[in-house]
Parts: sequence; C-alpha cells; structure tokens
Amino acid sequence: MQPRIMINDAEWDKLISDVAYYFEDLTLKRGFQYYKQNRVRSFRMISSRRVMAVVEGREDYAVSMELDSLTDSHCDCPVQGPCKHMAAVLMSVAEAQERSVNMLANAKAVIDRKKAEALEASSAAGVSGSRREQAMKLAGLIPGATVAEWRDYMALLTAPLAQTVRNPQYAERALSAIAQAKADLPPAAELLFQLNAHLFILESLITPGGQHNAGALSSPGYALGYYTAIAVSELQEAIIRLMKRSLPLASEPEAWPRLKDTLAYVQLEMLTESRDRLREQPYFSFCYDQLWQRWIAPNASDPALYLEELEALRDRAGGLGAAINRSALLLAESRMYFYLSDDKAAWERLAAASERPGLHPDELLGCLEPLAEAGHWSRLAAWLETTGPLLNSRLYNLHSYAGYWEEVVRRLPEAEPQMWSTLSAMLPLSGGIYEDKLLDHGKWRDWMDYQLSSGKVPSDFRVSDLQPVEKHAPELLLPFYHQAAERFVLEKNRHSYKAAVKLLKRLAKLYKKMKREERWGEFLDAFTTRHSRLRALQEELRKGKLIP
Repeated sequence: MQPRIMINDAEWDKLISDVAYYFEDLTLKRGFQYYKQNRVRSFRMISSRRVMAVVEGREDYAVSMELDSLTDSHCDCPVQGPCKHMAAVLMSVAEAQERSVNMLANAKAVIDRKKAEALEASSAAGVSGSRREQAMKLAGLIPGATVAEWRDYMALLTAPLAQTVRNPQYAERALSAIAQAKADLPPAAELLFQLNAHLFILESLITPGGQHNAGALSSPGYALGYYTAIAVSELQEAIIRLMKRSLPLASEPEAWPRLKDTLAYVQLEMLTESRDRLREQPYFSFCYDQLWQRWIAPNASDPALYLEELEALRDRAGGLGAAINRSALLLAESRMYFYLSDDKAAWERLAAASERPGLHPDELLGCLEPLAEAGHWSRLAAWLETTGPLLNSRLYNLHSYAGYWEEVVRRLPEAEPQMWSTLSAMLPLSGGIYEDKLLDHGKWRDWMDYQLSSGKVPSDFRVSDLQPVEKHAPELLLPFYHQAAERFVLEKNRHSYKAAVKLLKRLAKLYKKMKREERWGEFLDAFTTRHSRLRALQEELRKGKLIP
C-alpha cells in the first residue's frame, strides 16, 4: 500500500498560485471535466512534490507532474506546455490531499479573490452595528424556532448579499453571515440547522434571481454558469461531509419534528426541480437520497416512516398536478419500497422511471451502496441484475457498478453466472467492464471471442493489453494475428504491408514460445509463395528479416 504523502498549507497555497499563473482558465475547466469523468488512472504520488499518472484521452497519456516547478512537468500528448491532462492530474492531487478540487479548478478566480479581499479588508472590519445587533437577536430566537422560521432568519442574515454574483465567494460569505447568528443548539438540532443553511444557499445558487420560492427550480431553460456550478459542487461536497456525521436522534428525540420539516422542504424541491442536466444527479434529488440514507433510515425503528412518506409523496403529487416531475416521484417511491424490502415494487418504479428522459444513472443505482454496507449480498446481486440493464447512458462510468459485482462474487461465488449473464445482456454499454472482468477471471477464450465478434483487430490494442492472453493462452492469438495480417495484405499498399510484417513478427515469437517453429516455417513458406507477385510486400518481408 502506498504511504500517505501530505502537502502542507504553504505548499498548497504555492500550488494554487502556480496553477493560476501557468494554466489557462479554459485548460483548467477541461481538466476539471476529465477529472470528473474519472479519466485519471494509475495515480501515484512519488513524493510530496512529484506525481505520476495515466490520463485517458484520444489515447492513454503518461503524465509526470513536478509540483515545485510546473514548467518541468511532462505529458505525452501533442500539446506543448500545460494541458488538460496535466490539469486533470492536479485535480486528483487535490482529492488525494483532501483539499478543495474546485479551488484548484478555479485557481485564477481564487487568486483574484484574495487580492480583492485584501482591498476590502478595511470595509469588512467596519460591519455595521445594526447588522450585529440583528444577528445577536436572531441567535436568541433560533433555538425555539421551526425550520420555516430558520429559513426566514437566514433570508434576513443574507439579504445584504442579494445582488452578489453567485459564485464560491458568495456561498462562503452567505455561510459566514448565517454563522454570525450562532446559537447554542443541542447536537442534532445543530446538524439540522447547518444542513438547512447549506440547503438555503444551494437554493439561492440554482434558482434564477436567487428567489426562495417553492417550485422555482422547475423553470425551463435555466443553466448554471461555470462559477455558480463550482459553488454548487462545493456545497454538495460540504453536505456530504455534514451528513456523514451521525444524527443523534435516540438521545434527542425532540429533533424529529425539525427533521421531518427539513424532509418536507427537500421533498418539494426534489419533485419540482428541472431534470435536463444528465451529466449529474439533480441537486435536491441527491439531497433527498442522502437524507434518507444517512439520517432517517438509520434512525427508523419500524416501517411506519416509509409508509408515511409514500402517502406524503402521493398527496404532494395530487397537489402539484402538472408541476410535478414524474421521474422524481417514481424514484422517490422506489426508494421507499426499497426500505420496506419490497424489491419487486421498487424495481417496477425504477423501470418506469428509466423510460423517461432526464434520469441520471446514479439515481438508478442509489440502493447499491446501502446493501453493500449492510452485507446483504444476495439482495445486492438481485439489484445489480435488475438495475444494470436499465442503464442506457454512455456518460456513466460503470467501474463502480462492476466493483459491486466483484464484491458479490467474492462473497457468493455461486453468483458468478448471474454476473456474466447480466453484463452480456448490457452489451455494448458494458463492453469495457465486460472485457476487464473476462481478463480478471481468466476467461481468455471468451475474451477473444468477444474481440472477434466486435470486429476488433490487433492494432486496436497496445502490446501490454494482449500480454495476459499471450502468457496464459497464446494459441488464441494465432487466428487473431493471422486474419489481421491477411486483411492488411489485401489492401495492397506499402503502409499495410508494413503493418502485416509487424504482425507476422509477433506471430513468429508466438510460434517460438509455443515450440512450434516447424509449423511457423511451413506457414511462412506458403505465405511468401502465395504473395510472390507482390514485390513491395516481399521487400518488407526482407526488411523485417523474415525471409532472406
């Protein structure tokens, strides 16, 4: 296991500054997208100042980053100087260091903000006494207030920021403004207050004009700007960190009404938010799932809560009418049936939701993590078998889905046939993970059959990709290389002849490894005789030292 190498605060600040200086803003944005798409592989920190990785682009590019001197960094891609592959690796550095990835992606704005903060220091120091008095007064009201009243107080505290551009700095300042009314709350109430503060700011970021109106998220055609999207992403990360903390309802049962009020608010926003952003899960749908998974389900002692939520969802659907998003409703109902262990009803609603546009794959697979954490392997296998074929988006990285199958098969070897039948039914979407799994499980013939049926040729692979097959079942590569070499010869041009000779040289090594040199000699004699009229091919065979 690689030892944990940490970057200190001074080194991190220097890295932010260097990235802002050397990288174009557009390059950082593209690198951020590569990072979000999980294109960085084989990431390794050699030291606190040197990083190596492979980034998947048009092909795989090896990247070496010198954090002390970014100009000495290198990438195999054709771009001269800082590129998006380097930027993606830097985002992975931030993740490995548990630092803000978005801060690095937004390095230029961060540096500009620090300059602006220095200029505004004197005005910030002169916060008006009336604002402080208001914060102190609200701090006294918060402990006895409802969630709706909390939101009213938050609106008052953030009112001076109403005309501020919606970016990460706005989110920070809004959270600071709410924190000015710091109240002495018990642990569960404190967590709920913090969650509502983050949700309040999230709504102000994603709602046109920052208006806090129920159902405003359903407005069509509204797209977030880049810096607003960065702020939203940072808020979501903060919400995840917050919800990973246990909500102590057992020792603080009086917090249940506020939790249910919070749920009602999130439920309304989830059912009415726009679903035209397929690259990420809708914001309040994500919060709704996390709220149930992290805080409500662990504290639910009987099915009554889930039945109550199903009834609330149906009542809300009747009240909202055409404003409701049917996909969101079906997904929420599916989640409740999952908690009730009525998997058939849950799957029916998932299948219906998957037929509608605007569905993110994470929403179909949201129940896999709780099952894995609980160790319910048979049930997880059934969910994997059912939900996998519902995925129809190539935007989704299936490696996490494949990882769940690996966990199931490790504990339940008898589930392996179930995995193969599911993955094959998901082709061609599952092609990448299907190939990897065949290699991992030593199914060399099945792997080769799949390549041939897919129309793959040896030039589609690096030599290292074929090494496992060459090591364990070299005989399977013989027809693969033979057919490809003959196809190249049929093209009858110098370039294709060179490619054919390259494959023939690989064949020679394979026959030698298999101790079948005599068979190789017979083939080569027949091959050269059959193509004796192709003078250019004969020249390439001589250059390759295959014939005298």
